[in-house]
Amino acid sequence: MTDPQSDLLDKIRQQFDSSPYPRIPLDKSPKNDPNELYIHNLVTSFYLRDQKVIDTKGKVILDAGCGSGYKSLILAEANPGAKIVGVDISAESIKLAEQRLKHHGFDNVEFFTTSIEELPSLGYQFDYINCDELLYLFPEPAIALKSMQSVLKPNGIIRSNLHSSIQRTNFFRAQKMFRMMGLLDENPEDLEVEIVVETMQALKDNVLLKAQTWDTKYTAQENKQDILMNHLFQGDKGYTIADLFEALRLADLEFISMVNWRDWDFRDLFKDGDNLPVFLGMSLPDLSIEDRLQMYELIHPIHRLLDFWCGHPQQSQTFVPFMEWSDVDWQTAKVYLHPQLNTSKFRQDLITNVTGCGILNLNNYLSTHKQVVTLDSSMATCLLPLLDAPQPMLSLVERWKRFRPVDPVTLQPIDHEKAFQLVQNTVRSLESLDYLMLELQAH
Repeated sequence: MTDPQSDLLDKIRQQFDSSPYPRIPLDKSPKNDPNELYIHNLVTSFYLRDQKVIDTKGKVILDAGCGSGYKSLILAEANPGAKIVGVDISAESIKLAEQRLKHHGFDNVEFFTTSIEELPSLGYQFDYINCDELLYLFPEPAIALKSMQSVLKPNGIIRSNLHSSIQRTNFFRAQKMFRMMGLLDENPEDLEVEIVVETMQALKDNVLLKAQTWDTKYTAQENKQDILMNHLFQGDKGYTIADLFEALRLADLEFISMVNWRDWDFRDLFKDGDNLPVFLGMSLPDLSIEDRLQMYELIHPIHRLLDFWCGHPQQSQTFVPFMEWSDVDWQTAKVYLHPQLNTSKFRQDLITNVTGCGILNLNNYLSTHKQVVTLDSSMATCLLPLLDAPQPMLSLVERWKRFRPVDPVTLQPIDHEKAFQLVQNTVRSLESLDYLMLELQAH
């Protein structure tokens, strides 16, 4: 008797051997995509958990289910000095990944044709594991998470995701229908893709399956990958927030945050987030993170991926959140510019802004939120030293005082406390929007 799970794994391997994913040109670089680099920079997730800015040099990163290697390339670009290890069950995908990283000049990389379950055999312990668009293909996500947990360093972090069963329900209906038609009995090829296109085009436009899953511009030639990864995706399954947290518990892993945590704010679903209905306003503070995320999912299931960071259970939080810092804490704080904002273009534009007394739109350089963020030249001058090295908070205040030595209204020498307050407000705002990071220094 054949093993159904082994048979499914073979089908998945065949699908990605014949159509490696993602189909991104070999010469495409992520250097001009700061938001992708921001997510995959280790500094982002470690700072979110520990409020510490780490150095990526010497870190060992696993790209689990690396496919054709584009995420491996992003991880290499975002984390200077780190070693990248990629694994995938598709030998053809591994060949493309090796070519991609070599093409872009990265040599501190290794790729292996192997499965997640066989990770311990590699002999590595990883600082960070990226498992993107893979976990939902496992019959039991907790087993895959447990395997990754076994090769994760004590302070390491895993980034992974599951398909949402609620948001993606229409595609699961499509897959079930095409499975009934026999299109998923074997590895889908061009013929199966053509049958999907012909079937969907023949449906009336107001038929729900077509309206909810189909773009009328789809063709078998240009959109083969989209069709294979949606309508004909072998092994695709959906999960809920409750399923996600249960998998973490079974794998002995601790939830850190959703990767796109700003888009999971329960209060944003209401007309006035600061004035919720009485019952919700009273109960919300007592809700767990899991319950808040689950309520968001039930009310507004817009996220295709339940995209999260997790790690080994940590001891209770040892740092003081900067919103609770005392005046003394602020005066001894160190300020960092997020590495993905530190680019040659940003440097030049910042200098132009300072010398021309203009307004700088920071969203043009890193935009991980919907809010428009601008900076005037007086505050922009405080950021200039951060391009070269992190700075003590007091140094930024002194720099601002030299730039604005007098009060523009009274023309009297600027008061130190007022200058400190102005710079503090700017730093606090930019930290909350991910442009700056703060570390509390020993008193």
